[in-house]
Amino acid sequence: MSDERTDITAEPAEVETARTESHDPDFPEKFLEFMRQGWRDSTLPVGPRPEVPNHAKRRSALSAALPGETLVIPTGPEKVRANDTAHRFRPGSDFVYLTGDHEPDSVLVMRPNGSGHDAVLYMRPRSSRDGDEFFRSRNGELWVGRRHTLTEKATELGIETAPLSELPAALADCAPGRTRVLRGLDPSVDGAVRPYDPPQGGTGQGGAAEGGKADGAERLGRDRELAALLSEQKLVKDEWEIAQLQEAVDATVRGFEDVARVLPADRAVSERLLEGIFGLRARHDGYDVGYNSIVGAGEHATILHWIHNTGITRPGELLLMDMGVEGRNLYTADVTRVLPVSGTFSPLQRQVYDIVYAAQQAGIDFVRPGVTFKDVHRTCMRVLAEGLAELGLLPVSVDEAMDETSTVYRRWTLHGFGHMLGLDVHDCANARKENYREGTLGEGYVLTVEPGLYFQPEDDLVPAELRGIGIRIEDDVLVTADGAVNLSAGLPRAADEVEAWLAEQREAGFRLPG
Repeated sequence: MSDERTDITAEPAEVETARTESHDPDFPEKFLEFMRQGWRDSTLPVGPRPEVPNHAKRRSALSAALPGETLVIPTGPEKVRANDTAHRFRPGSDFVYLTGDHEPDSVLVMRPNGSGHDAVLYMRPRSSRDGDEFFRSRNGELWVGRRHTLTEKATELGIETAPLSELPAALADCAPGRTRVLRGLDPSVDGAVRPYDPPQGGTGQGGAAEGGKADGAERLGRDRELAALLSEQKLVKDEWEIAQLQEAVDATVRGFEDVARVLPADRAVSERLLEGIFGLRARHDGYDVGYNSIVGAGEHATILHWIHNTGITRPGELLLMDMGVEGRNLYTADVTRVLPVSGTFSPLQRQVYDIVYAAQQAGIDFVRPGVTFKDVHRTCMRVLAEGLAELGLLPVSVDEAMDETSTVYRRWTLHGFGHMLGLDVHDCANARKENYREGTLGEGYVLTVEPGLYFQPEDDLVPAELRGIGIRIEDDVLVTADGAVNLSAGLPRAADEVEAWLAEQREAGFRLPG
């Protein structure tokens, strides 16, 4: 990377002027004149994306839910990685859900028009050759490549566009009591529109209910209600979204195959090597990994969010890998498999593995429209508790362990059975609990089913031979009218099938993607 960097601290509205750092050269006029001439124009092949109607339908649903109010949804700016370098930009999920746009700094503003909303996408337009931005600014084409013009972006996304330089005036015109902002993504947007808290006891728009008590929506807060509505809207996936998730899952399956093909049975390799092999597949077949890959060899498998990946594999031990490819349209997979490094499970490893497998299968079999999220959890946990009893670990009966006043079985599992999946690996996180964790499953939901057992190396309440064993099996499941469809069924789960699959992958050998 060139070290002639330009300023990354300027406000978005300054896009029209070139931005340089103090150490950049004071270019002589002859050089500037030379740079301003002799450029041929470039074009981008632009046409409407096939998913444009999906995004329009989502905006219409949001409009119907919040009539008469201005809605502001930013994607967020690039984030500093170190000094003047930035992380690879990942757009805001709710923003992508409503627009399909992947560029930084953009903001969607939806203004009421009497019968719905007019949607305008404020964006950083192409840097033309009319000024010096194209070669002097960090947002110029010679630095970051050709950007869309406003017209090109409007054609691609099927939405009205405006230059980002006009956003401050648009936000200044937003009445706080009639505007909702998706906050926490763009500090400049958060600062431009003052949060509005309805007065207690009021009777106007957004005011408290009779008697001075706010109703559920008002207690949630106007801006938080916007975030909740978007999360709840994302609970049901349409056909296009399901296809995107399947593509991400299929790439993830290929990534697990890549890793299995470089995993030796008789010698150690680093967890980071395996992480990197999977990352290669993620970048080649998708946008990136959907989250930091967990590659836990041996006792590292007992650490639920082990992302340091500084260990090594050892023959005779287990390898837990929790990894997912984020597709090109940013929908992500989330899959966990446990492999016996030497190729076969030991009798004790298999006994624990079979307990987790049985718990997961029970959960998948239970999934269907109308069942509660909590009951899927209880179904998986009951099987785990019964397995722990068979291992002689429970200090009480299974029934007592499952009682909400006890739950002592959770010493060896800690987490729930799963979570929603979509544009975020933990999708729909802002949904109200009565519509998610305390709600029922609906057709079109996609969620993970991922029970696990973890016996910490320092746990004196388990036999020594169990210490350091961690097993989780995770799949991505679509809820249909007929029950659950396992999107990640391309990876085997049963112990015998895992052993046979691992042998097949090692026999095939590693091949570069492509």
